[in-house]
Amino acid sequence: MSKVLKNQINYIVACVNEFARKKSMHPREAFLYLYTHKGISFLQENYDIEHTLSLDDALDDLEIICRNNGGDLH
Repeated sequence: MSKVLKNQINYIVACVNEFARKKSMHPREAFLYLYTHKGISFLQENYDIEHTLSLDDALDDLEIICRNNGGDLH
């Protein structure tokens, strides 16, 4: 496994865990929500940019992406 891929996986795991904490969800539930509403794909496709932002900014982006893809969390 390349170092870049390892870093990308670690970043996505951190985002899922923080998203779960912020939304008072179990991490598994958060992953399924993010996966279903294209949040995980967004993080994979935009890793180069997103990982340079604060985690709060990345979580805000995830909320917008998921909402635009049918997600309905408040």
